[in-house]
Amino acid sequence: VEADMSSFDIDAPRWDQYTFLGRVKHFFNITDPRTVFVPERELDWAKVMVEKSRMGVVPPGTQVEQLLYAKKLFDSAFHPDTGEKMNVIGRMSFQVPGGMIITGFMLQFYRQMALSYFTATTTAVATAVGMNMLTKRAPPLVGRWVPFAAVAAANCVNIPMMRQQELIQGICVKDRNHNEIGHSRRAAAIGITQVVISRITMAAPGMILLPVVMERLEKLRFMQKVKVLHAPLQVMLSGCFLIFMVPVACGLFPQRCELSVSYLEPELQDTIKAKYGELLPYVYFNKGL
Repeated sequence: VEADMSSFDIDAPRWDQYTFLGRVKHFFNITDPRTVFVPERELDWAKVMVEKSRMGVVPPGTQVEQLLYAKKLFDSAFHPDTGEKMNVIGRMSFQVPGGMIITGFMLQFYRQMALSYFTATTTAVATAVGMNMLTKRAPPLVGRWVPFAAVAAANCVNIPMMRQQELIQGICVKDRNHNEIGHSRRAAAIGITQVVISRITMAAPGMILLPVVMERLEKLRFMQKVKVLHAPLQVMLSGCFLIFMVPVACGLFPQRCELSVSYLEPELQDTIKAKYGELLPYVYFNKGL
């Protein structure tokens, strides 16, 4: 079907972002790991098509399906605010393959701190070392859960640290029509907290359940003969978990958050009331990923 530019909005969500299922579908779309292998020239084409669609000047004969595919590639590889192409490791499409490699090897070599150093932060390593000391006499399965504790601790520290400027200066809040109103530190704290929860949820099933599975599999006679396959198997199983958990975790909270004006800083409330009176009960902000 040829795109009707009079009604087609390429930035309009394909699925209802106010429902959990709609958000999961959205993130399934943009975290599709297959798009990691899309050639650079195709990504550049996608950006051009998205920009032309926003201006309403797409080439004649362009189909809606082409524009939706271009938007999928654009969202998976380009920064949502600056529009710049991101390094492949930082792209949404790399969440699953990147996460499965790190998670799989952390679970396989859960007592080797050298690997933890390269795959986690100082906080994660400190947590892992401390918990290893506490679990030396515990059953082996308890030791296998050390990487999850390390990852959870790292997320609780690293995400706020990376976004500390938002906590200091505030995050941009807007009205329903996307008009910038000001910056709020309280909104930043909410957004960062939601991202931390999402990241921990993303890792939890694989890093908690997979050790139980591997604990039982490794007792099988066949598995004891092919120990060299244990690490690749954990990597693949981690990928199976992440394929589903990345979009589910990202979809836990709306990307565009709604916040009552009454919760904002007093000075920002005064600014809003002076400009809008009582006509603006809520503000909106992007929580980040």
